[in-house]
Amino acid sequence: MDAATIAQLKQDIVFETELAGRSMNFHSTWGLFSPRQIDSGTALLLRHLDVREDEVALDIGCGYGPLGLAIAAQAPRGEVHMVDKDFVAVEYANRNAQINGLANARAYLSNGLSHVPEGQRFTTVVSNIPAKVGKELLTILLWDSYQRLEPGGQMVVVTINGLRQFMKRYMAEIFGDYKKVKQGRDYTVSRAVKLA
Repeated sequence: MDAATIAQLKQDIVFETELAGRSMNFHSTWGLFSPRQIDSGTALLLRHLDVREDEVALDIGCGYGPLGLAIAAQAPRGEVHMVDKDFVAVEYANRNAQINGLANARAYLSNGLSHVPEGQRFTTVVSNIPAKVGKELLTILLWDSYQRLEPGGQMVVVTINGLRQFMKRYMAEIFGDYKKVKQGRDYTVSRAVKLA
């Protein structure tokens, strides 16, 4: 290993992909989730997510922004909040919003919804939930999301199949609603609607 190789590794990873029917460019870096391509869980969620053009959305654990920015591209009259507890992720998500001309999306530091502005409400909350998030934090995220959703608002998440039963039980308990939208080989997309 030499200095030139290390310098090359420190360069941004840059790739182009199609998300929600739109060609998008992303910059990422080592240490962020799935830095070289959109992971299959995110792709699965986006294939099964209905977005209105005036959606007010929250992407929890946004990484470098693929999920939130795909929503922003489909919601030109809406707005997307992207949150992550990793400052590097937030920096790249904001840069990717700028690169893709999506002024209706912004990222900021927050552990779950802890730093989402008080009183901010959403019509959609999404998350590609990490496999090892822990049931305690997952319960907090579901509860806080429910509290911040408008009546009729939806929470749509993708998880590894091993979390499917947990999502079913806790979404049903907290929201009074649960639907398995799609189960793939490795991932499940789950949806709950705030009924009142």
